[in-house]
Amino acid sequence: MAKQMTEMLKGTLEGIVLAILAVGPAYGYEITARLREQGFADIVEGTVYALLVRIEQRGFVDVTKAPSEKGPPRKVYSLNAAGAEYLNEFWKSWSFLAERLEALRLEGK
Repeated sequence: MAKQMTEMLKGTLEGIVLAILAVGPAYGYEITARLREQGFADIVEGTVYALLVRIEQRGFVDVTKAPSEKGPPRKVYSLNAAGAEYLNEFWKSWSFLAERLEALRLEGK
């Protein structure tokens, strides 16, 4: 099941991270911690940081720097209007797929 979960996450992790940022601004480690709190224990920080670079390049987030108690300033990511629009489309797609999958699951019982 782990391989199947990994493959499914590849297609949805971007939307999941944007959903976390819809709650409020966060930095990379904080996002990873929130993912782990939600049960995504196998997600490593490197995966999250690479995804943050991609969503920043795509213009879905605004980035500010905040002082850190240890080391250099942290990059804090905030969902912007383009990101909110993309997240809205993600939820529409998710709902469409979830409804169809549930119907197929029930049909097969």
